[in-house]
Amino acid sequence: MKCLTLISASALLLCSVFAVAAPANFDQAKRLAQRIHAPEANSFYCDCDIRWQGKKGIPDLAGCGYQVRKNGPRASRIEWEHVVPAHHFGHQRQCWQHGGRKNCVKTDAVFRAMEADLYNLVPAIGEVNGDRSNYRFGVLPATPAQHGACPVKVDFKQQVFEPAPNVRGDIARIYFYMADKYNLSLSRAQQQLFIAWQKQDPVTETEQELNQRIQQHMGHDNPFVSGVREWNLGYRPTGYGLSAR
Repeated sequence: MKCLTLISASALLLCSVFAVAAPANFDQAKRLAQRIHAPEANSFYCDCDIRWQGKKGIPDLAGCGYQVRKNGPRASRIEWEHVVPAHHFGHQRQCWQHGGRKNCVKTDAVFRAMEADLYNLVPAIGEVNGDRSNYRFGVLPATPAQHGACPVKVDFKQQVFEPAPNVRGDIARIYFYMADKYNLSLSRAQQQLFIAWQKQDPVTETEQELNQRIQQHMGHDNPFVSGVREWNLGYRPTGYGLSAR
């Protein structure tokens, strides 16, 4: 958000009050994400209603037909999921080779910015977040559902996670954003999948509203949601976030 050149001291003070400050770390990002996603109050992958008690999110499992697969305690809480896993973007940083995520948080400002990027965080049922792990996204037509009415599938052997059709475009546009901003590599197969998904599941009004709310904190939008940019095979990431911190 840019402020106009103002003359009076009071106007300048008002300008500073509304200055944008992106979260500095993952903990700050989670607190902001709760406020940002509160109006929708539903989990990303399973579309279950969320009741917030302070910082704790409780999904209405019975109301959405969710069935616990294995981990009841994690299924009963909301966790903040990185759509592009920290394992994915961390492995592309030198810090990961010398101590993994813990070392990256400690030593790499760009990693901290990626970990705290609000566009990459969504509220997910904890068990689903755990089952997704750092698996790649894909389509699993022969795999049965494992979480009741929640429309996700997981192939633990092949390490593939299939999301519901109504969030596939959202996922694609988040991947495009993260890859573009932080110069992340995406395989040709990933690009082809996400290009298809973003066409099959176009931007919705809710996604646009969420984009605008996140922009108020990040200082920029997701250009693949607003339509400023479009990803095609051969797209060259700008890497504009690499010098942001």
